[in-house]
This record gives sequence, C-alpha cells and structure tokens, in this order.
Amino acid sequence: MNVTDAGCSPPSAEYQFYLFPVIYILALVVGLPGNLAALFVFTFKITPRTAFSVFISNLALADIVILCTLPFRIHYHLNRDDWVFGDVACRITGVLFYSNIYMSICFMTCICVDRYMATVHPHAYQRQRRPWRSLAVSVALWCIAGVLMLVFVLWGPLETNVNQSGGRSCFENLSKQEWDTRLKVYSLLSLILFSLLPTVIILVCYPLAVKRISMIRTNTAQRALRVIYTILAITLLCFLPNHLVCLLHLLQRMDVIKGCSSANRIFEARRVTMALVTLNTCLDPVLYYVTTSHCKWRRLKMTWLCGRVQRSRDVITIAVDREAEPVDI
Repeated sequence: MNVTDAGCSPPSAEYQFYLFPVIYILALVVGLPGNLAALFVFTFKITPRTAFSVFISNLALADIVILCTLPFRIHYHLNRDDWVFGDVACRITGVLFYSNIYMSICFMTCICVDRYMATVHPHAYQRQRRPWRSLAVSVALWCIAGVLMLVFVLWGPLETNVNQSGGRSCFENLSKQEWDTRLKVYSLLSLILFSLLPTVIILVCYPLAVKRISMIRTNTAQRALRVIYTILAITLLCFLPNHLVCLLHLLQRMDVIKGCSSANRIFEARRVTMALVTLNTCLDPVLYYVTTSHCKWRRLKMTWLCGRVQRSRDVITIAVDREAEPVDI
C-alpha cells in the first residue's frame, strides 16, 4: 500500500517540484550530448567491433531513451505533479523511463562480466571472444524488455489517480488494487532479476578483477583499474541506493513494513534515490572516456563540464585512431 492507503498523511513533497526538474535538466544538458557522441563513436567509428564496444553502444542507447522521456517528466513536476499529456503518453514514457533504467544496469553488468573474463580468465576469453555473442545477448535483452514494455502499456491506464495536489499523477500513488493486480509481480521480478542480481554480480566480479589487476604494473592495468573504479562508483552511487529503497518499498506494499513513520521515510527516500538513478546518464560518459584509448575526448569532456554543446566542428572534435586495438583488461 502507499502512504495514503496506509491511513497516513502524506509528507510534504514541495521540494520535489524543484529537485526533479533541476536533476533532469542537468541530465539532459550533460548526459545527452555525451551519450549521443558515445553511441556514434562506438557504433560507427571503432573497428573491428568487439564485445566491449557492442555493450557500450547499447548502454549509451538505453541512456538516450531515458533522456528522451525527461522533458515530459520535467513538465510534470514543474506543473506540481499534474500530468496533462494523457494516459497513453503516461504509459509509454513511464514504461520507457523505468525499463531503460533496468536496461542500463543490465548492460553495465554485461560489461562487468566481459571485463572480468578478460582479466581473470584471459585464455578462455580469447577462445570465446566473438562480437556476435555480445550482439545476441544485447538483442535478447532488448526483446525481453520490449515484450514486457508492450504488455505493460497495453494493460490499462496509469494516470487516472488524483494526487494530494489535486492533479493527475503518472506512475505514482497507485492504489492497493492496482498494485495487487498489476504491479506486484512486475516489481518483484524487476527487483530480483534486473536490480539486485546485476548489482551483486558487479560487486562480486570487479573486486576479484581488481585483486588480479593490482599485481600488474603497466599502464594498461592502471587504466583497467580506473574502469573498474568508475563502474563501481556509478553502481554504488546511482543504482544500489535505489535498489535497496525499492526493496523496502516492496516490503511496505506487502505489509511487511508497517507504520506511518516508516512509510513516510520510504516515500522521501524514493524521491532522492530516483534522482540519483537519473544522474547515471551523466556519469556514463565518464565511463566511456576512461574505458577506451580509441578516442581523444578532451574537447568533448570540456563541453560536458561547461554544460553546453556547440555544433561547430571547431568546438567538438572526436579523433578516432583506427589502428588502435580495443583495451582488454
């Protein structure tokens, strides 16, 4: 049950009308150009194709889909959580937003497993290293996500609920009946298969890889450590807090956690952790920068830090060294 279903007065959420627009605008300004550039470079400029570049391209694509839904959410929160775009737009943008958050963590996990095999089991990795394998995994993940999204979109309306401000909410404040008949199974499977399991894999595989790489004193090994620390930082900062709060929210909905005080704290925590998850789209370009020696991202990096992008070729330059081999760590 949500806060209202529990008979509790919902906490003041005035801050969210400012928090989410600021975070979402930051994500658009910083994350969109970075992910578009990464998608272009890793898809069309890096040859030969590798499993690593395939997963990076798909991670950038998932981030771009998230970012494309943010203008609707910015308007939603600036309009004091009153959804005005209709039920169909609510379902489509909401499903794309949340599902691609799960896709992002899935592709980060794929990168993690790929780097783990290359580091800890290099001989087996060289024998099995084929771009078509990573392409098949990526297609399978997108197909699974597409089917689940389509079923959810066709299931029924999601924007009919009236929130405490008197407006129509979208993907929020769902009643107990909607939760029990529609979201309970989805939430449980998503939490286990697309949140907690990928996070556990990342937190287990990468420390093992760090232990192995720490024994090697080369520039490539040091670059590999930066890659690992970057992904661990993104996971711990952006994803893990949200996964834990989603677990608490699920337990609250199942009446395992009771009490108004707990319900209000979980409500507040979900707002903060959702903002952190969106910041993942800003941090992933940092991952693209430190995981490859193919590109000179210096001017693009300065553009990200300044928070603006110029279309002139004199301002953004992506130089690709076609003779460089992908960095295997």
